[in-house]
Amino acid sequence: MKTVAIIDDEREILTLLEKFLMKTGKYKVQTFTDPVHALRVLSGNFEVDVVLLDIMMPQMDGIEFLEKFKATDNPAEVIMMTAYSTLERVLKSHKYGAKQYVTKPFASLHEIDEKITLVLNNR
Repeated sequence: MKTVAIIDDEREILTLLEKFLMKTGKYKVQTFTDPVHALRVLSGNFEVDVVLLDIMMPQMDGIEFLEKFKATDNPAEVIMMTAYSTLERVLKSHKYGAKQYVTKPFASLHEIDEKITLVLNNR
């Protein structure tokens, strides 16, 4: 079973994704509303395979989180999520190591599962 960490300041998004991913039976899920706390936890010995990361958050934006996270030894893959997609954000996300990008509102929750599967299979 793979572990997915979801980092988003919107509790409704966290709950929606957590319930859906747990229901698939393929994932253990850990959620975080605070990216600063998430960075401390995920930079430690917490084993995670995939991080679903919102870009727009008040404490630390997702691009800054991604840059700092990828500087740690954690080998987890990162999938960025945002309702405010711009070419600049997509390019920065890829520059700092994000493997996929998902826009909100989600076209389908199955799209999230497909993206997770894709990044795990391409490790």
